[in-house]
Amino acid sequence: MAKFFYAVRVGKNPGIYETWGQCEAQVKGYKGAKYKKFKSYEEALDFLKGEQASQCTDEGHLAKIEELKDNEIIAYVDGSYSLESGTYSYGVVLLTKNKKDTFSGRDNNKNLAEMRNVSGELKGAMVAMEKSLELNKDTLYLHYDYAGIEEWATGAWKTNKEGTKEYKRFYDSIRNKLKVVFIKVKAHSGIKYNEEADKLAKEAILQ
Repeated sequence: MAKFFYAVRVGKNPGIYETWGQCEAQVKGYKGAKYKKFKSYEEALDFLKGEQASQCTDEGHLAKIEELKDNEIIAYVDGSYSLESGTYSYGVVLLTKNKKDTFSGRDNNKNLAEMRNVSGELKGAMVAMEKSLELNKDTLYLHYDYAGIEEWATGAWKTNKEGTKEYKRFYDSIRNKLKVVFIKVKAHSGIKYNEEADKLAKEAILQ
């Protein structure tokens, strides 16, 4: 029997579901629901990442290094997942006026790994926030390509899994210390540092 993945971009709880029943529960009766069936998880994830009204598709919408103040920092984050090993990974690029730092890593927490790539995306965002605070910055321009990075943090999406609950708890614990400006970018669109974060995540999953 063929296995499908159902991506809910707009619904009660946006995300990726493995049965039509689970998907239907999120979109039935929801005005303006957007969802689609895919043969692979990766295609479903691309559907969730793409076509966001707020996403940036060119360099003109991005935070600019030369315009940063001393208290500000820029980050690009991305995540990856290995079906073979059941591990997820993250990549982070941090930029200040005078320096670029990169961070990456992988993990196999079973409670988080069920969200696949998304686990890496969330971990990358948390690392970016942690490092920003360690550098005594109070404003972070966080560039991301998966909508949940912003939507779960701000409460626009309901946190119904342990991984998303943990992410929301973390964000709530630092929000009074660090102002996070969320900037949505289009995945795989040639944006330099977003591509670098993606590469870091993919390299980390192989380690």
